[in-house]
Amino acid sequence: MSVLTNILTRVFGKKSDKDYKALSPLVEEITSVYPDMASLTDDEIKDKFLSVRKDIETRRIEARKQGKVDGLSQTDLDEFIYRSEQDTLNEHMPDVFAIVKDTARRLVGTKFKVMGQEVSWEMVHYDVQLMGGIVLHQGMITEMKTGEGKTLVATLPIALNALTGRGVHIITVNDYLAERDSQWMGLLYKFLGLTVGCILNQMNPQQRREMYNYDITYGTNQEFGFDYLRDNMAISRDDQVQRGHVYAIVDEVDSVLVDEARVPLIISGQVNAPMNRRYQEHKSLVESLVRKQTYLVNELVAEGEKVLDSIQEGESGRMGISEKEREAGIKLLTANRGIPKNKKLMKMFQRQGTKQLVRTVESEFIRDKKLGEIDESLYFSIDEKSNIIDLTEMGRNTLSPSNPEDFIIPDLPEMLHDIDVDDQLTDKEKLQKKDEAQALHASRSDRIHAINQLLKSYTLFEKDVDYIVQEGKVLIVDEHTGRTLHGRRYSDGLHQALEAKENVKVEKETQTMATITIQNYFRMYEKLAGMTGTAVTEAAEFMDIYKLDVVEIPTNESVVRVDNEDQIFRTKREKYNSAIAKLEELFRKGQPVLVGTTSVDESETLSRMLRRNKIPHNVLNAKQHQREAEIIQLAGQRSAITIATNMAGRGTDIKLTDTTRSVGGLFILGTSRAESRRIDLQLRGRSGRQGDPGESVFYLSLEDDLMRLFGSDRVAKIMDRLGIEEGEVITHSMVSKSIERAQKKVEGHNYSIRKHLLEYDDVMNNQREIVYDRRNYALMGESVGNLINEIMDEYLDDVVAVHCVKPESSGSWDWEGLNKELLFTFSLDIQSHELGITTIDELKDMIRNAANAILSAKKEMVDPVKFEDFEKFVILKTIDEKWMEHLHGMDQLREGINLRAYGQKNPLIEYKSEGYSMFSQVMEDTNRETLRRIFRVQIRSAQQSQAPTVTASNVQYRHDDSSGIVPVGPPPGGQQSSSNMPTRPQRVQPIHVEEKIGNNDPCHCGSGKKYKKCHGRNN
Repeated sequence: MSVLTNILTRVFGKKSDKDYKALSPLVEEITSVYPDMASLTDDEIKDKFLSVRKDIETRRIEARKQGKVDGLSQTDLDEFIYRSEQDTLNEHMPDVFAIVKDTARRLVGTKFKVMGQEVSWEMVHYDVQLMGGIVLHQGMITEMKTGEGKTLVATLPIALNALTGRGVHIITVNDYLAERDSQWMGLLYKFLGLTVGCILNQMNPQQRREMYNYDITYGTNQEFGFDYLRDNMAISRDDQVQRGHVYAIVDEVDSVLVDEARVPLIISGQVNAPMNRRYQEHKSLVESLVRKQTYLVNELVAEGEKVLDSIQEGESGRMGISEKEREAGIKLLTANRGIPKNKKLMKMFQRQGTKQLVRTVESEFIRDKKLGEIDESLYFSIDEKSNIIDLTEMGRNTLSPSNPEDFIIPDLPEMLHDIDVDDQLTDKEKLQKKDEAQALHASRSDRIHAINQLLKSYTLFEKDVDYIVQEGKVLIVDEHTGRTLHGRRYSDGLHQALEAKENVKVEKETQTMATITIQNYFRMYEKLAGMTGTAVTEAAEFMDIYKLDVVEIPTNESVVRVDNEDQIFRTKREKYNSAIAKLEELFRKGQPVLVGTTSVDESETLSRMLRRNKIPHNVLNAKQHQREAEIIQLAGQRSAITIATNMAGRGTDIKLTDTTRSVGGLFILGTSRAESRRIDLQLRGRSGRQGDPGESVFYLSLEDDLMRLFGSDRVAKIMDRLGIEEGEVITHSMVSKSIERAQKKVEGHNYSIRKHLLEYDDVMNNQREIVYDRRNYALMGESVGNLINEIMDEYLDDVVAVHCVKPESSGSWDWEGLNKELLFTFSLDIQSHELGITTIDELKDMIRNAANAILSAKKEMVDPVKFEDFEKFVILKTIDEKWMEHLHGMDQLREGINLRAYGQKNPLIEYKSEGYSMFSQVMEDTNRETLRRIFRVQIRSAQQSQAPTVTASNVQYRHDDSSGIVPVGPPPGGQQSSSNMPTRPQRVQPIHVEEKIGNNDPCHCGSGKKYKKCHGRNN
């Protein structure tokens, strides 16, 4: 804690003390009415509870009436009704909380089954749990230590808010906890007459809809988020499952809203394109390059070591570094830029003063802006902190000795400009040259991208650390939880590179169909709350992103766990040997141990060492996650040793026996510090629940990633100064503080990543809301007539703005261009109406009336209901197509936008500006295409549809539910649906069409623009 923070705390007091003081009167109010509940029968207490629901409904109706009398807008009316509902809940909170507590008392001793195991209800709310329930009801985050019964705490606000009848969502970190808690706490809810459901991965839409219609619904954040995205891709009301976002409680809120918020939720489909085989093609080249770089780095390390060994006493520079030291430092710095995780290099860095020497030399090169000179002596350079790899000229020459230019991306704008100013070329030759330039640029970009991703997969991503291979698939391992992320794939081709590296099937690339960040999904809820054992360290982020305050709740019993200082070793080998010795000692003593590791590889290394020493133990990591609950429940038994990755068993208590309490309780042994202090606190929090004894310690080494990248210089200096020998350990509070500072650095970096992601997604979120609102209006509305009129008005505004530049002068309007546009969209010829129209309003009215007349004539020729269905189908399908194209375009823009910083431009502002232009264009294109498909539909009677008809279009297509309606032009997906074509008694002759110009091809007129932006716009 800083000096300023200490002073402010002394003057104003601690925030937690103020929170406690504000909550205490409410707890006293609940406890004062609690005794009255004991006199009620079971039926009476249920009636008293459900009577609150009737009061809420009455107040809601009254508020709606009052709001309409006051003339409130729809948005203000919704807010007015919501506030009335919340005021009613606050009034009834003391009684309802007392009812829920008394219900828990009545259930004590009840035996029932949870996940197939018989359990007995033995819980009644403590006062501190009532306090936590109040915080959750008020829409804040409650921090309660592990073992304080957060699952029971949540029953209080859940039962109260479920009385609104609008649905309460409880978000857990995995399916097991969702299902377990819905059954476990479901006993209490069902006693009170509430309905409880749980969303599981394998459920179909009908089952999901049923679960969402219950008063209370449990599930993971992925299930809720993906259901929202799928609902906004549905083409029928029956396919939608959610009914709104009213109130959510997020269990382990730091895990869900912070750790998992770095990656957005994405629904993607495979691109309808040939498989990109570049990863397999270049794999052998990259393997060869990595081998050569490894050999080069080993030589550099050996040479650096030789130079350092040759330095005689007194040759070291007094004020700076000597020439020999500088020479050795350059060689080791080059090796570090080549393969930072090289084992020989990491061993060299344990040598006294070596790491500090390399840092000094690196600072000198950075200061003189000559770091590029170091990189050029390598085949490729690696910036491990930024996760960036760059091919050097030496690397390019090695990959393609005959033509190194193959691995340099040409400057496309410059090439196109050179072609334009070349007077010796004809227009046709210029077009051809431009096509060749674009093809060259695309080919080289694709090749270099594949090489870079393969290099990353071989040098920065480790098997059994960042990912595992199971059943022929590469599965990502969550860096925070140690669990596999099924269904998730690394983006931008990295996953395909890993698949090529591991010799498993390389899946097709995918295209984003719908996406949303965790932050923007949960910000949709009217009221959001969360609970965890560790949130204070991220309090600023919760307030900044979600407007959620964090309230610390005191423990029911004081924590007596002993937290020891970290023990630091030079190497991982020394660390592991000491950890095994400690585990042997604790095993003989009979004390249970939970060993926390940061990766699958580390957990399996320790497991092998224990097996060699014949010490029985359990391992829980991404490969054994199915036995998670079973393993964790046994972790408190005598002499039990459980090796687990981060946060394994979170939400499941490790219960001690009387025997294990007597020998010191659960011992926590962390083998590495995590990137976040929260993860370490969560591991420590597994021990010492409800006043139980316990102990914790972390064993670290200078080779650990966190220490190596962010914190080991200071510690290495201390070790050098103290003359620590191999096998010796250093333990000091100053060292622990140094590690905490390193963690704060990483936390700050990760926060900036999440905030950066959110800033960019906020641009998409505004666009997403507009598109989804229109889509839902079309899907949910009984009639789409009003929406068609709205689309037509927007379209006419856009068309008039293009063709009638001077509104006051009708003589200057582009009547020919306007006529072509309307012929293309409405099949409407306005040449005969030109005379007599002098204003924009007259023009719009004339077009609108003529278009409506065409539409009315079409509707008269077919069943109105079926035509309405057809219109709805066209609107939804066109929106989906154009939105997918827009998502792809925004992805492309996002990938390259950071380069604008080199031109002294803010990439975010540029992204917002270009994103807005792209969205305006896509909405314009969506309106045009929607109207074109509706107005140019060909209506035929049943008799006519049996006769062979050849139209000027490429394909004829029929919508299943719209008999007699055939849109002219290709179907929405671009493919013919032969199974739905009408039966024809005569053979139809093939349709011959001219060669088609692609939308993104250069226009034939020689303008240099894309076809869709030039002549293709009106064709």
